[in-house]
Amino acid sequence: MEFHFEEGEVLLIDKPVSWTSFDVVNFVRSLIKRFHQIHKLKVGHAGTLDPLASGLLILCTGKMTKRIQEFQDQDKVYTGTFLLGKTTPSYDGETEPDAVYPTDHISSEMIEAARKQFLGEQQQMPPNFSAIKVDGKRAFDYARKQQEVKLNPRTIFIHQLELEQKNFPEISFEITCSKGTYIRSLAYDFGRALQSGAYLTSLRRTQIGEFNVADARTPEQIKAMIIETSQDNK
Repeated sequence: MEFHFEEGEVLLIDKPVSWTSFDVVNFVRSLIKRFHQIHKLKVGHAGTLDPLASGLLILCTGKMTKRIQEFQDQDKVYTGTFLLGKTTPSYDGETEPDAVYPTDHISSEMIEAARKQFLGEQQQMPPNFSAIKVDGKRAFDYARKQQEVKLNPRTIFIHQLELEQKNFPEISFEITCSKGTYIRSLAYDFGRALQSGAYLTSLRRTQIGEFNVADARTPEQIKAMIIETSQDNK
């Protein structure tokens, strides 16, 4: 197996929970520099995954970094769960619940009607706890200091949304959506559509365009591969 990191490689990583996307980039870059003796190397990812999310992260090296935008623009598939009856400021488990809502009134018919409501093109408000830049700072920097930040809605497209209610009030989902879709915002908006609240409790990205997490490597597997290929090249 040969890799040409300067000419350009596309690496599929299965990002673990608690790692940031930049943690993965720095991890891979430092390994390539150390074991392949490449001291100036571009490495970037094609689409941020939140620290609490796991799954597919596309990394590009060298000249392949020119294709990052192309990969970012592709549709994505996620699976996960959200919990009805509570909200958090971050719309996920990063922050503690700040409000409790009733769920006894929610029926399967209401959930199905809400599901259909979120299909197709729509305007979505990003969460305040997001990496969107506002006046040179990330929105989450303002949010964590409890400072107000003004964000604008984005046009997104949800192609498919499948729900499983057997563990109610926890809802499992699989979604196929356009770039720029915040699943945390979807959870929050879904709760509101049911006259209740909701927040995201788990999230895994399984697909970006034709790339599938089944073909991805864990950070430890990537590390072993980088070390092995460096020895093969000696």
